[in-house]
Amino acid sequence: MAFKHSVAAALVLFLAVCGAMVSARAETFTIVGFGDSLTAGFGLGPGEGFTDKLQAALKAKGHDATVANAGVSGDTTSGGLARLDWSVPDGTRLVILELGANDMLRGVSPEIAEKNLDTMLAKLKQRNIPVLLAGMRAAPNLGADYQKTFDAIYPKLAAKYDVALYPFFLDGVAGHPGLQLEDGLHPNPKGVDVIVERILPAVEKAIAANGGGS
Repeated sequence: MAFKHSVAAALVLFLAVCGAMVSARAETFTIVGFGDSLTAGFGLGPGEGFTDKLQAALKAKGHDATVANAGVSGDTTSGGLARLDWSVPDGTRLVILELGANDMLRGVSPEIAEKNLDTMLAKLKQRNIPVLLAGMRAAPNLGADYQKTFDAIYPKLAAKYDVALYPFFLDGVAGHPGLQLEDGLHPNPKGVDVIVERILPAVEKAIAANGGGS
């Protein structure tokens, strides 16, 4: 009788563990796109923005993932830091951190942008929330010194906090008028498609590295 009870108890434990594993695998992988107008989808219609198209691309690849849009047009790194805690909810599995373009366009000191991004990364690390850091590059008209200092921010911080780095969020879009809105700064729907296509492998790698699966 005791043997039967032991077998039954072991079976119950085995089924509970298996159930927990299945539940963990079935849990939706929640991503927050945290950034400025490039994340928010400035000038674009419903479903045309970065987060919507990234979510669709991930689902097309078989990932059970959601991508929340926490982009605010015009946001600088200072604005992002001020709203970080309430914009990224508990349970977030990955943050795509895309900020700095407005600092650069306004000529904000690279040291200030770096300090703000550093603090954001430290806060997210403290909360055990992984980050994919999306880099930005300075416009050449700001001068070689500014450009060199600004461009170095992202690889430096990625190395400091050991987070994944996507070197340039507008890779393949910047400098291509056919992929931009008339302002020459923001991607049009075709431009968003290029961004999503290029960043997708990095996002999939981050999902896999942080317990997500297809």
